[in-house]
Amino acid sequence: MSDDPKEVLAEAERWWSTSIIDIHPGEIDIRGYPIEQLIGAISFPQMIWLMVRGELPTAGQARLLEAALVASVDHGPQAPSIAISRMAISCGAELNNAMASAINVLADVHGGAGQQCMELYQMIRKHATDGRDLEAAVEAALPEYHTKHGKIIGGFGHRWHPVDPRTAPLLGLVEEAAAAGEVTGEYIAIGRAVEAVLTRHKAKPIPMNIDGSTAVIFSELGFEAEMGRGLFILSRSVGILSHAWEQKQEGRRIKGPMPKSIPFTYTGPERRSLARNPDTLPPSNTAEAETRRA
Repeated sequence: MSDDPKEVLAEAERWWSTSIIDIHPGEIDIRGYPIEQLIGAISFPQMIWLMVRGELPTAGQARLLEAALVASVDHGPQAPSIAISRMAISCGAELNNAMASAINVLADVHGGAGQQCMELYQMIRKHATDGRDLEAAVEAALPEYHTKHGKIIGGFGHRWHPVDPRTAPLLGLVEEAAAAGEVTGEYIAIGRAVEAVLTRHKAKPIPMNIDGSTAVIFSELGFEAEMGRGLFILSRSVGILSHAWEQKQEGRRIKGPMPKSIPFTYTGPERRSLARNPDTLPPSNTAEAETRRA
């Protein structure tokens, strides 16, 4: 380690490096663009793209990204993340703590279906390059997917909606973008092939849901699967914020997952008395236990 103060300072400056932002007194540049030029000139989805991709999107790319973000903002207080934000507020948590608590549960099971679906699409794309048609590529990729993620196929079917009302308009926008040459259309074809194969396997319709359709969009836009989950979390944070704020206005304290009138189900032993089982009494009660044995 150098004792030269200039070298120490230079090392400190090299410790963190970023291509995202450059800041000097009176100057803030995002990916090279002065912030004052971006304010009022680009939308928030365009800013997201610029931040994570390094360049501004085309109008068609920005439209698709915005549509996916809009579609995923909320799915009601029965969604665990939303419920957690509301319960946290009722327990006295600050708004940021309630949001963080909710976002922290958006993992593989709740919130991870879109990322998993993007991974499936990538697997299918890899198999399709071997000359297989898309449905054959789906059949080849499914065992690989099941090994990694289990039997549930993220992005298809829905426990609430026989047909997810968000899917058709999202896929319609993808088709328009493909026709305009904004995206390839490769992933919407893959998504529809998955839908067809799953429907054939189950002998009933297994339609694409919001996670499957946003996975199509994020894949068409060239995002990595892990980034797909990050974008979903950005979107769902809006719903989390709005529900937490609504709950704060309600002012109710310590709101649990169910009203008190609805009991939970107890599955343990019947009520029993410690005095009836002297062998389990703590050491302080040994004399009393011996007396009872006698």
